[in-house]
Amino acid sequence: MWKPLLLISKNLVLAIPTVMVLGFASGLMVNMVWLKSLIVPFTFLMVYPMMVTLKIREVFTGGDVRAQVITQLVNFAVVPFLAFGVGWLFFREQPYMMLGLLLAGLVPTSGMTISWTGFAKGNVAAAVKMTVIGLTLGSLLTPVYIKILLSATVEMDMGTVFTQIGLIVFLPMALGYVTQRTLISQYGQKTFTERFAPRFPVLSTLGVLGIVFIALALKARTIMASPQMLLQILVPLAIVYGVNYALSTALGRYLLPRGDAIAMVYGTVMRNLSIALAVAINAFGANGSDAALVVALAYIIQVQSAAWYVKYTGRIFGPIPAVATGPQPQPVGK
Repeated sequence: MWKPLLLISKNLVLAIPTVMVLGFASGLMVNMVWLKSLIVPFTFLMVYPMMVTLKIREVFTGGDVRAQVITQLVNFAVVPFLAFGVGWLFFREQPYMMLGLLLAGLVPTSGMTISWTGFAKGNVAAAVKMTVIGLTLGSLLTPVYIKILLSATVEMDMGTVFTQIGLIVFLPMALGYVTQRTLISQYGQKTFTERFAPRFPVLSTLGVLGIVFIALALKARTIMASPQMLLQILVPLAIVYGVNYALSTALGRYLLPRGDAIAMVYGTVMRNLSIALAVAINAFGANGSDAALVVALAYIIQVQSAAWYVKYTGRIFGPIPAVATGPQPQPVGK
């Protein structure tokens, strides 16, 4: 069972578009409105497993302060306003599409932040801290940003959104932490790391694929009636991600050491689309399906671009510095 699931999780570049096509085809053939009843279970399956492996205690370790500050400034002082500005240009008459783009820019970092940082030989410890801090701040600030930026065009009950954030983020985070400590106390850190930890992200991937399938199935007939909609969504998403990569890369190259710079790029560009998708579907009713479609399409650009960026990391930031071995002993003269 685990081998096929691991294979899927390692090939999201192919898995997500495949599931989107299946969801789209299913939505055209059959009325899929009944899938709405599966949104909450898939949301929990998507969020809870990634919380089990979250190393919350890492936040309290020292070091890489500059990288953490720059990362969160980009995450909360730049990217949300970039997403809002691009959304205003492209979706002025479609406020819930604009909401989807804003949601994609509001909740930074996911488990993939840590994974891609590791693949690119960056500072994984810094990436862990960025993930915990960004996820917590993003969850708390998301309703505030939506209220300030979109209250004139999007109907939103602040209490409902905060409640959904609590159910989607903080309840799974608490349950995940309890699960983590229970497994470690019962089986030990080594067994948890080697046996249990690799399996939870795979379960989260199933939740992601389920939610993406639901989002496309529910919007299939709307897309079929207006197929150019997909291109209209992908272009602004590409702009947001492109500007984000360019800015983070420049800041990393000129202000941070190589390892911290790589972590900072992935700590800002990798958005927590799982939570954004869950908020869109759960907190905004029927209108949230438009926002969910934008977030679902963001997966394609995010996963593909992250894979490409790993390939060019050496050219951008240079080779991995050689480990210093200290002065070598000089031969004694005869």
